[in-house]
Amino acid sequence: MSKGAESPSGAAGVSESERLLFGGELAYDIGWERHEGAWLKLGLWKMARGLPRLVGTGIRLARLADARALHTVLGAELGRGIAQAVGLVAVNSVLGHILTEGTTNQRLVRAVPALVIVAVTALLGSLLRSASTAATGTLEPKVQRVATERYLGLVHRVELAAVEDDEFHRLLDAARYGADSARRMIRYCTNTLNSVISLIAAAGVLTVLHPLLLPLLVLMTLPSAWSSLTISKQRYVSFHTFVQHARAGHMLGELLTQQEAAAEVRVHDVGPFLLGHFKNMAETSEREQTRLARRAARIGLVADGAGGLATLLTYGALGLLLWGGAMELAVAGTAVLAIRTGASSLDSLVLQITDLHQESLFVADYERLCREAEARAIPASGEALPEQLGEVRFEKVTFTYPGSGGEQPEPTLRQVSLSFPMGKIIALVGENGSGKSTLVKLLAGLYLPDPDGGTIRWDDVDARVADRREVFSRVALMSQNFYHWPFTFRVNVGIGQPGRLIDDRAVEEAAVYSGADEVLAGLPRGLGTLLARGYRGGHQISGGQWQRVGIARAKYREAEILIVDEPTSALDAVAEQRVFDQIRALAATTGQTIVLITHRLHSVRHADLIHVLKGGRVAESGTFAELMDEKTGTGDFRDAYVVQAAAFDTPVPAQPSGGHDALSAKDGA
Repeated sequence: MSKGAESPSGAAGVSESERLLFGGELAYDIGWERHEGAWLKLGLWKMARGLPRLVGTGIRLARLADARALHTVLGAELGRGIAQAVGLVAVNSVLGHILTEGTTNQRLVRAVPALVIVAVTALLGSLLRSASTAATGTLEPKVQRVATERYLGLVHRVELAAVEDDEFHRLLDAARYGADSARRMIRYCTNTLNSVISLIAAAGVLTVLHPLLLPLLVLMTLPSAWSSLTISKQRYVSFHTFVQHARAGHMLGELLTQQEAAAEVRVHDVGPFLLGHFKNMAETSEREQTRLARRAARIGLVADGAGGLATLLTYGALGLLLWGGAMELAVAGTAVLAIRTGASSLDSLVLQITDLHQESLFVADYERLCREAEARAIPASGEALPEQLGEVRFEKVTFTYPGSGGEQPEPTLRQVSLSFPMGKIIALVGENGSGKSTLVKLLAGLYLPDPDGGTIRWDDVDARVADRREVFSRVALMSQNFYHWPFTFRVNVGIGQPGRLIDDRAVEEAAVYSGADEVLAGLPRGLGTLLARGYRGGHQISGGQWQRVGIARAKYREAEILIVDEPTSALDAVAEQRVFDQIRALAATTGQTIVLITHRLHSVRHADLIHVLKGGRVAESGTFAELMDEKTGTGDFRDAYVVQAAAFDTPVPAQPSGGHDALSAKDGA
């Protein structure tokens, strides 16, 4: 396999594994890349000017998480800076007393008060550092929790159209990193604040000692600052260039251990194939890391040389000041300590601002997602629905799913007019892609009709102005691909009404209704059995068993309208008939409205009303008898029903192993 060409920037190019497995370069495109140009243009002066804003972002998040801990950090860091400045002044006093005339004992006695101050400020600085570290450690997880709760709380309330929007999902992925970045920003802000206060303290002392010393301090630190900024820029670009590559390599490793792929990995001997490509992509990443390390070494060597020259000039200037009598020896000693402290603080400040700025870019993505989620949220109020609902009517409804990449998609529903009378069984039938699932999503309030695209009325209330929470509360949805919650049997059924305590008796009654009581009887821990493999005590059930659990969940919800989308696709013939019998009984005894989507047309014979969809339009509507009547129906339903019925009338050829073949024919039917 090729090791990949070099890109113009010097980074390793597209590997053969990327081309074969993923169709080309795995360029990460989730929000980050738009920051790259701004980051590359960032200089030391721009970083310094942006520092208050960056620290302000961290402080705002920390205040939301734990204001008391934030105040502790701010007070401790300010106290450390003051203690450090007082300590440097005290050191200057100690040196002044020691280097003056008199006996050793006399000089030491005169220096004792200043030495005590040095010791006290050192102890106080240690105590304050411990307090700041503890408070920062308290803030970090709280900030991450608050940030995560905020965006999750907003996202779960957005319109379904937003969740299905690729651009919104890019923001969502960026926000996940943004919550982690918010946590890291707290430590970086604390370290930055510490460096700034320490630098101010050292710079203030140097300015008092001699005005020339402050520019010398800056001169010493500039090479190191340039080195840190340059290396950070290169790592940033490399990270975002290779982050999806790294995720893909990690995925290849996971495929070798995943339960879902285990059978095919062994039977088809896929392991060596995956392992080979894992190695190839890992080697590509290794070459990139090696390139970065070598570049960093060269940059560091240049910076160290320039820093050494600046240090030589600084201490040479100190020597000249001493030689010319412009500075006393005690002052020079204090200046050396202040320069070393200030240089260390300035160097640390550049590093912390670099990291802080990088994390702030991701936090900016997080903030953007929160704003977008608020703008696309489902309205929290609206017009109340009638308590006694008569029907839901679709009046010339047109609906189009949003396109991507500038495309203008065709409408999924076109001028659809039909009704759902309450207390009846209404069947929706039609070929794949005819708009059945989209129609019931509109009925459930998950979408709204296109602007100027007709009206959905709950009696006289327009769905566009209705309280959507009320709409949701009237509906129970049992979709074909309903979610298998990785929780216990009890919760998988009881989550149909998550706002109330789960009633075990009601769960068991719903299980009996759907046939899931047979599933429950075989579970080792009954209602408390975890229906998720990979966890301790987890248990796996079949697709047909899951479908019964899903029907039980819909029953437990006890909604006015029960929407079932292909409810028996994974059930055997006996269980299928049982479900349809129960659906009819439910409508007859409780008055619940059943909206049934199915391809098995024999199951809609007893429906009160059948709507036939074709190409996003209503082809015909009526009872089973009306649709089968050659004089009243259009023939769309009748022709499809005759084709399906003919499959059951095909005779089974006699074979020596007739019992087996008859069973096969029955299963096929």
